[in-house]
Amino acid sequence: MWLRFLLLGAAVAAAQVTPPILNLTATTDNVSGAKDSIRIDVLRWSTDAERDQLIAAWNLTAAPAPGRAGRGAGRGGRAASADATPANDVVAGNDAPAAGGRAGQAGRGAAAGRGGRGGRGGDAGPPEPPPTPESSLAAALDKAPTVGHLWSSEVAGYSVREALRLPQPDGGERIILITERRLGAWNDLWKPAGGATPSNYPFSVIELRLNAKGEGEGKASLTGKVTVDAAAMSLALENYAALPVIFKNVKRAK
Repeated sequence: MWLRFLLLGAAVAAAQVTPPILNLTATTDNVSGAKDSIRIDVLRWSTDAERDQLIAAWNLTAAPAPGRAGRGAGRGGRAASADATPANDVVAGNDAPAAGGRAGQAGRGAAAGRGGRGGRGGDAGPPEPPPTPESSLAAALDKAPTVGHLWSSEVAGYSVREALRLPQPDGGERIILITERRLGAWNDLWKPAGGATPSNYPFSVIELRLNAKGEGEGKASLTGKVTVDAAAMSLALENYAALPVIFKNVKRAK
């Protein structure tokens, strides 16, 4: 009986695994770990809404994450309002004392010259730095679904959080991928060769350009800048033509 259930569970799990809709192979170039074999699996293409959300994050027009607006006010601001006290401060079976404690905190926080939490006005700590396009996009990528993977000789692969396909008039296509982590975040395999100055993005934008046969090359934000391509309505690489090739012999897997 148990064996039957185990086999049924395995069959259901296998059926739920989504096969990639696109497999690409390539080799690296112009990086310290050149000629490393690369495989890219795209599970699905990102939706327009997902793409727009990442563009909004880059443009700093996305809605702030819940609870972030008050974090820069310091600890004193939290004690100054009864509504700001976390619900888990209420102890089961002792609601009245907990509510009174919150009122007391509000009174203490409102006292002149004293911050929240026992009047430690100088304990608020430095305010959070204002968001930048890079930090805002990194935060959005952290919450975005995984739509593919990039594999190299490294032990762990890279999670692709955006995958876009842009058909071209000549029958070719541009494929734009954004990985959650920067390529080579924990090693030197992706260190730009030739003394090129690396960028400091915590993620990587990859742009592949393929012909009608599904063959081509690709570049990345390892040394390039990220921008919004208004025509493609997507994040992309600025001045693609001037960047060094990072992915050679890109091909659709047979």
